[in-house]
Amino acid sequence: MSHFTTMKTNFQNLSYLEKALIKLDIKHKQENSRTNSNIQNLIIPQLNGYDIEFAWNGNEYELIVDISFWEQTCPVESFIDKIAQQYASEVIIGESQKLGFQPVKYSVNKDGSNVVILERWNERG
Repeated sequence: MSHFTTMKTNFQNLSYLEKALIKLDIKHKQENSRTNSNIQNLIIPQLNGYDIEFAWNGNEYELIVDISFWEQTCPVESFIDKIAQQYASEVIIGESQKLGFQPVKYSVNKDGSNVVILERWNERG
């Protein structure tokens, strides 16, 4: 018996979500939504065939998974937390670049927190 779970997230930007998955080395693929072929969802394949999906609900990408077939190395809550932390870093970097800032240093502390240092040069002479 399947027990599909939908977890709300704050992931609203597909590009930043995909960059977060890439940085975390989480293999995934884009796939057209079952309800709207103009919308892309992200699928994280699992060896057991019960894939993890980030599906657009009109406001955000929800995590859809059958918990009884979860095959990741950490619990689902930790999995989401790791992605959320990396997603936040991607949003900060991406949105800051739109304002002229450039990342000069990115590091991960021993406690798992991220440090992003940005700079912007004043071009007015």
